[in-house]
Amino acid sequence: MKISFRPIQNNDETFLFKIYASTREEELAAVPWTSEQKHEFLRQQFKAQHDHYQKHFSDAQFMLILANDEPIGRLYRDDRENEIRLIDIALLPAFRGQGIGEKMLRDILAEGKRRDVLVRIHVEQNNPALRLYSRLGFQAIEEQGIYYLMEWAPQDKNAEVMF
Repeated sequence: MKISFRPIQNNDETFLFKIYASTREEELAAVPWTSEQKHEFLRQQFKAQHDHYQKHFSDAQFMLILANDEPIGRLYRDDRENEIRLIDIALLPAFRGQGIGEKMLRDILAEGKRRDVLVRIHVEQNNPALRLYSRLGFQAIEEQGIYYLMEWAPQDKNAEVMF
């Protein structure tokens, strides 16, 4: 499987919504709403998130993840002078657990090492990907509401893990 990236385009909104909705399925399964109510809620949340990212990370790279030229996920990153900020990484359910995310993260960490910069990401405290981030050397450095701010440093700073 050949993984590549391309910038998101206006006509990608339906696919981007599909990715977003897939990340909330488990959470909304317990909510006693109709399918239509869940869909409308997810639409509103997706738009709010998308607008927030576009406004607050105006210099970021908003990319689709492609497998053999077919969209399978999204990778949003903001390359700063002293940091690579991973804004969002999400894969469609059929592509999770196959090592794709880990390979992308390892490539980003290799870039961080070459540039001698930190790599940071906010991760929900109940996100199963926490195990992957920890295994790759990320450490929770701050608790921010339902999120951990996690950091990977090119050299060991002996930071304390929060969980």
